[in-house]
Amino acid sequence: MRRRAPRPVADGLAALLARLTPASTLAAVQEVWGGAVGEVVAAHAAPVAERDGVLTVSCGEAVWAHELELMGPELVERINAALGREALHGLRCRATPSP
Repeated sequence: MRRRAPRPVADGLAALLARLTPASTLAAVQEVWGGAVGEVVAAHAAPVAERDGVLTVSCGEAVWAHELELMGPELVERINAALGREALHGLRCRATPSP
């Protein structure tokens, strides 16, 4: 009986992470958010909910919420491209300043 060669730990961790990650559109969007929208936008806004293809984004300031509303179609396109599928069709932004 021969032993198999050791496998890299990264392979096992990747498989475990895939099983632990929630299978939801929101989770998938949160995973690609920074890369899809850019680090400046990601520093001021975060996806918090998704329902029927509409992503709700929480922004630290009203000006960011307004700006992202205007950029909505472009951001949806970028996020869908990062996901590799047409998961979203709309974006809704809310200003939720931190205390």
